[in-house]
Amino acid sequence: MSQVAGKGACHNHNMLVLASASPRRRELLTQVGFAFEVLPAHIPEDPREGEDPIAYVTRLAREKAEVVFCEVTAKGTGQQRGGEELVVLGADTTVTLDNHILGKPEDAADATRMLRMLSGRSHHVITGVAVVTAQGAEVAAEVTAVRFLTMTDEEIAAYVATGEPMDKAGAYGIQGYAARWIPRVEGCYFNVVGLPLALVSTLLESTKAKCDSLIKAELPVERDPLVKRDSL
Repeated sequence: MSQVAGKGACHNHNMLVLASASPRRRELLTQVGFAFEVLPAHIPEDPREGEDPIAYVTRLAREKAEVVFCEVTAKGTGQQRGGEELVVLGADTTVTLDNHILGKPEDAADATRMLRMLSGRSHHVITGVAVVTAQGAEVAAEVTAVRFLTMTDEEIAAYVATGEPMDKAGAYGIQGYAARWIPRVEGCYFNVVGLPLALVSTLLESTKAKCDSLIKAELPVERDPLVKRDSL
């Protein structure tokens, strides 16, 4: 696992592992000050027949986090290492248009097809987030509406030729060249990049508080022998 140190004011005291190979998620999590390690999950990401988009991304986020949790725990380097509780963060982002899931394009032709569908319309970006610990999993989702300007065939071809669309759901990156065709976003911008930071921070802080409470509850109560107590 590679280690990443956060630069902000937040300090998580648990062993946090990001179950993702996405450089964008790594950058975003670092941006808000979390220190963490990275261990990508490798699972099938095909949607099930008739699966709702929100159910799809939350299922994948949870499966990614659970796979990595089991892998780290099996190696004996995770759960309660040095008094830290293992916490694994999984996430998955997809683009939906008319309730159809648009994942990462298979090739340039597929990217062109997706961009033609998005051109001149509004769509939704959905990210599922899962936080897994020894106590279980917390799962949530963020939805953001994104408006695209109309793109010409020449603009689509030029954009696809940059290679930027190829590893991104919906075949575009809002933080890159595609920003020129996006006049409006309704909801969390960071969700469109790949990780809804406010939602993730809330889940991680909540998990930390629960872990701290469990640790305190398990500690033996020490009595001061010098304190006099009234006898019955």
